[in-house]
Amino acid sequence: MKIAVLSGKGGTGKTLVSVNLASVAEHSVYIDCDVEEPNGHLFFKPKEIKTENVSVWIPFADEKRCNGCRTCVDFCKFNALAYIKDHLFVFDEVCHSCGGCVLLCPQEALSETPKKIGEIKKGSSDHVTVISGILNPGEASGAPIIKSLLSSPSEDSLYTFIDCPPGSACVVMESIKDADYCVLVAEPTIFGVHNLAMVHELVKLFDKPYGVVLNKCFKGFNPAEQFCLENKIKILGRIPFDNQLGTVNSEARIASKEIKRYKDLFTDLLLTISEEA
Repeated sequence: MKIAVLSGKGGTGKTLVSVNLASVAEHSVYIDCDVEEPNGHLFFKPKEIKTENVSVWIPFADEKRCNGCRTCVDFCKFNALAYIKDHLFVFDEVCHSCGGCVLLCPQEALSETPKKIGEIKKGSSDHVTVISGILNPGEASGAPIIKSLLSSPSEDSLYTFIDCPPGSACVVMESIKDADYCVLVAEPTIFGVHNLAMVHELVKLFDKPYGVVLNKCFKGFNPAEQFCLENKIKILGRIPFDNQLGTVNSEARIASKEIKRYKDLFTDLLLTISEEA
C-alpha cells in the first residue's frame, strides 16, 4: 500500500507524520520525495547507504550538420535553444529533456547527452528502508528524480510512505500519481486552511481517496477543522500542540520511539488510514 503524505506548505508536519507512520509500521519503506531539501534521513539515520546517480538527456549540436534553420529553436517553448551568430546554443539549465528538438531537426544535427541532476540514496534503519532523492542546486525540476524514486523495485513490505514536496506543483503531482491513499496534513491557521484547500483540490483532481491529519491542535477554534467539517472531509487524527513533541522533532528524534502516547497515537492513525484505504 502506497500512502502519500502531503501539505500545501512547508513546516506543517508532513515529515513528522511520514516518519512516525513508517516507524510504527512493522516493516515499511520511507521515500523522501522532497528532493530540494530532504530531511527524513536525519530522523532514521540509515546505514549501509547505496548511492545512484540520476541523469536527464540534454540536446547536443553537431555544428557541421546544423544549417541554422531554427526548427528546434521555434519548437522549444522553454527557450532552451538559440541560434546566434551561426552557432546553436543549448541552455541546459532550462531544458526539460522532452527530446522534441532531436526528433524534429531536418538535418539530424542534434543528438542527446546525459547530464547528472542529482542522486538517490538508499539505506536501512531497523525495519525501515529509507530512500531519499537529492536534486543538485540550480536544476529546473526534481520531477525526473521523483520518477526514479518511485519506479524503484518495490520492497517486500506492506506499507510504502511517500513524503511529498510541499505545495501542489508538478513535483507533488508526480509524487502522488501512483499512491493508493493520500494523507493531507494541516495546521490550525487561516494560512494553513488556504494551503489545505490547494492540496484538497489536487487530490480530488487525481481522484485519490484521502483524509486529513490536524497537527498542532490546541483548545479553541480550529480553522482547519472547520474547513474539513464544511467540506465533509474525513479527519483521520489530531496531533496536539506539544512542546515536548516539538523538542523531540527539532532534535531529529522519532517521537513514536521515545514517547508512548505518540507511539499509540501514530499506531492508531496507521490503523485508521489502513481501514480507510
